[in-house]
Amino acid sequence: MSWLHHAWSRRRALTTASGLAAGAALPAAPVLPGIPGPVAAAAPADQYTNPVLWQDFADIDIIRVGDTYYYSASTMHYSPGAPVLRSHDLVNWEFAGHSVPVLDFGPKYDLNGARGYVRGIWASSLAYRPGNRTFYWLGQIDFAKTYIYTAASAEGPWSRLTTLDTAYYDAGLLVDTDDTLYVAYGNTTISVAQLSPDGRGQVRAQQVFSTPSSVGTLEGARFYKINGNYYIFLTRPANGQYILKSTSGPFGPYTMRQVLLDLRGPVPGGGVPHQGGLVETPNGAWYYLAFVDAYPGGRIPVLAPVTWTADGWPVVQLVDGAWGASYPSPAATAPPRQLTSMTGADTFDGTALKPRWEWNHNPDNTQWSVNYGLTLRTATVTHDLYWARNTLTHRIQGPTSTATVELDHAAMRDGDRAGLVVLRDASAWIGVKRDGGRARVVMVNGLTMDANWNTTGTGTEAAGADISGSRVWLRATADIRPGAPRPATFSYSTDGTTFVRLGPAFTMATSWQFFMGHRFAIFNYATQALGGSVRVPRFELSTP
Repeated sequence: MSWLHHAWSRRRALTTASGLAAGAALPAAPVLPGIPGPVAAAAPADQYTNPVLWQDFADIDIIRVGDTYYYSASTMHYSPGAPVLRSHDLVNWEFAGHSVPVLDFGPKYDLNGARGYVRGIWASSLAYRPGNRTFYWLGQIDFAKTYIYTAASAEGPWSRLTTLDTAYYDAGLLVDTDDTLYVAYGNTTISVAQLSPDGRGQVRAQQVFSTPSSVGTLEGARFYKINGNYYIFLTRPANGQYILKSTSGPFGPYTMRQVLLDLRGPVPGGGVPHQGGLVETPNGAWYYLAFVDAYPGGRIPVLAPVTWTADGWPVVQLVDGAWGASYPSPAATAPPRQLTSMTGADTFDGTALKPRWEWNHNPDNTQWSVNYGLTLRTATVTHDLYWARNTLTHRIQGPTSTATVELDHAAMRDGDRAGLVVLRDASAWIGVKRDGGRARVVMVNGLTMDANWNTTGTGTEAAGADISGSRVWLRATADIRPGAPRPATFSYSTDGTTFVRLGPAFTMATSWQFFMGHRFAIFNYATQALGGSVRVPRFELSTP
């Protein structure tokens, strides 16, 4: 969603559309073909807790292929983009890969004369087409064009299928039962397009719905065919969810119902669950995976069961009038192997980065390598970390977590800066400065951007200490519970065991306008000349 639309739509409408609110009392509903009846009152002992994953994965699209669920999310200016997560039970997730291998949409995504902050991969869509056993990712970039990528498996490799001159804003991709591809898209004015059989062009496009002024903005489309009806699932950012239904085909006409509005969410201090997707389990149960605004950490996923009315409208199942903090766990088939943890240590084994990592903009691939350790050679001469290429980011695990980096700085050159940053439009870092042949460990704060994502502060050294030897351990601990400004603190060690606090606490911002939450990131840049490097044998993300 655009930040302008987001800002405008946060104003509360004076009235709401008629229809059933989330969890509204309903008469007993018969079980319809393809639509489950109400969930039984008796809850099994096995429960899951929301959020199902406390990391920043927003603008959710979710699908099931066989007994495996796949989850796609926005990444803005981070590269590779559009991560794909994998699960067998909707609760436990791991990385599968990324749908967009590189943001090759112009030089600003290379930090080449311009910057792509808060651009790039916004709300996009993931789908599977049984007819050719292919995964599809579709998203618009810079309000200009729509890109479609395909892969034989969600894990990749992904490649670009085509570029369309139409920008399908906040699009939802539907593969119909006859294998036809449709796209629902738009902001307030909602349209549907039919793609050509090969997916490379548009056959037809038509406006299908105009949002009533009493509702305000609707966007973030997800497109479904359920029991012969067509549904467009839409968000009212950032406090509501609505759904359109057509019994006459993908081009309507559509009628609208409210799914939820100003619903109390399950994360203390967090926002209203919204902008996610519906998914059916192999045994016919339905769930809604949404996200809540939970800054400073970002937007995090929460899961709730869904039932259907007799006339085919979804109802979110609530607990005491709110989205539940916990629910009975979905039935699941056993995964083929244990899932890879979203936390833990990475020793950068092999010759490629694991999909938990994303660069701040596209990297200069000549200036980094992985081979049982990460080597970052300086790729940029700058005094501004926001312009430095090859800053490697990792999501923060909530509610609190600690990142520890082992840094070999022997090959740094005078003027180089390397370390661990808590990164967003306001940032702070701990790391090594090398000047005059001498290395010091420092804590730097005051790195800031304005509302147009131009740098307004390049940082001030708040504390420092001399170090000897060629190796230092750097640590940042972040509290990303939402609802109030939260601290990140920094420390260092010269033996990997005893850590010394360095500098004041850094207060992370809770504003939403940057969209992405704070991240941990490893960086190395030059202020004088290229040629230096650092090596990172180990990174660890740990929780209390």
